[in-house]
Amino acid sequence: MTDHRIPLGEGFVGLDGLCGSILRGLLLAGLLISSAAAGAQNAARLTVAVAANLESAMKDLQQDFERQTAEQLTVVYGASGSLVVQIENGAPFDVFLSADMEYPRKLIAEHLADGDTLYRYAVGHLVLWVPSVAGLDLHKLGMDSLLSPQVTKIAMANPKHAPYGQAALSALRYFKLYGKVASKLVMGENVSQTAQFVESGNAQIGLLPLSLAFTPEGKTKGVYFEVPAEAYPEMDQGAVVLAKTNNRRLAERFLAYLKQPATALLLKKYGFLEPPSLGQ
Repeated sequence: MTDHRIPLGEGFVGLDGLCGSILRGLLLAGLLISSAAAGAQNAARLTVAVAANLESAMKDLQQDFERQTAEQLTVVYGASGSLVVQIENGAPFDVFLSADMEYPRKLIAEHLADGDTLYRYAVGHLVLWVPSVAGLDLHKLGMDSLLSPQVTKIAMANPKHAPYGQAALSALRYFKLYGKVASKLVMGENVSQTAQFVESGNAQIGLLPLSLAFTPEGKTKGVYFEVPAEAYPEMDQGAVVLAKTNNRRLAERFLAYLKQPATALLLKKYGFLEPPSLGQ
């Protein structure tokens, strides 16, 4: 009988063993290729850091963008200033949607964002919001609602890192109310937490973005009074592509999506005004 063993150095491998080794090698190669493909797919997923006031609207934007492009988004929410700190510490975000223009400009100055991509995608507004059960007549009292005896806690976002917190502080000072209500103020880490303080009863009234009053929960559970625009700086909201993105093509595609008229109409559903111009 012919011996089909092949000499390999000091030992021998039978034909069956050789075939098994080849098959195992092919299987391993296939697994490595699959793993590399999965890694490439994960690398192509765009990660967007988004200001908390945009959360409800962003869910619609994400769904619409993914439907149009068949691309996938990962969205991380937070106060704009907190997101900037994460970016400065190396967080792997590709695009930043801020609640103002100053934080994106800060990143550009630090060479952490591409200045050529800065885009004002929306203009927001500040409101007073109370649960319907509170019984406060916001439209009659306006800003004086904050002085009502039944208001013992007023929620606002922390102005140290939330642009709408800065706007709320400006409005209180504009109406000379800050000194009268300072002891009532409770600070949320972002506007979403601020809204939760009011919804849970831990505060009777909140200074919030209009976009939160336009959510289904905001419309059904509470009423709002729009703070006069002259009381705080214009709430221009800026988007920018980050310098260290590994997904430049997708990042620019998402930015182009933000510039579509249909996207502006979608944002309008949540109380955002279309920017006066397409540029900065």
